[in-house]
This record gives sequence, structure tokens and C-alpha cells, in this order.
Amino acid sequence: MTSAVPELLTVPEVMARLKVGRTKVYDLIRTHRLVSIKVDGCRRIPNDAVRDFIASRIGEAA
Repeated sequence: MTSAVPELLTVPEVMARLKVGRTKVYDLIRTHRLVSIKVDGCRRIPNDAVRDFIASRIGEAA
């Protein structure tokens, strides 16, 4: 039985997907609105976390 490994995105990839700057991405991480992990000192964000963040923002706007 194998479980799917989530795609991990870099901060610049998240910046491009959300159309925001580097500081905003790190602010979202710092305030726990965007889940991230560190891999050998490099910050990585699961693709699912970005999708969940977008879905929650859409839910709040509705």
C-alpha cells in the first residue's frame, strides 16, 4: 500500500500561483494561514495547502 506524496512547491512557485510577493507568502506562513515544511533549511509548501488556502478565501468571500 502506497500513499500519495503531496507535491511540494517553492516560495516563488506559490508567489506565482497566488499572484503575491515573497513577503506576503512568508507572512501567510508565519501566521499559520499557509502550511509549510522545511527541507534542509528550504521552505516548501504542499500544493494541497495552497489549494486549501484558496478554497478558504473563496468561502469567506461568499
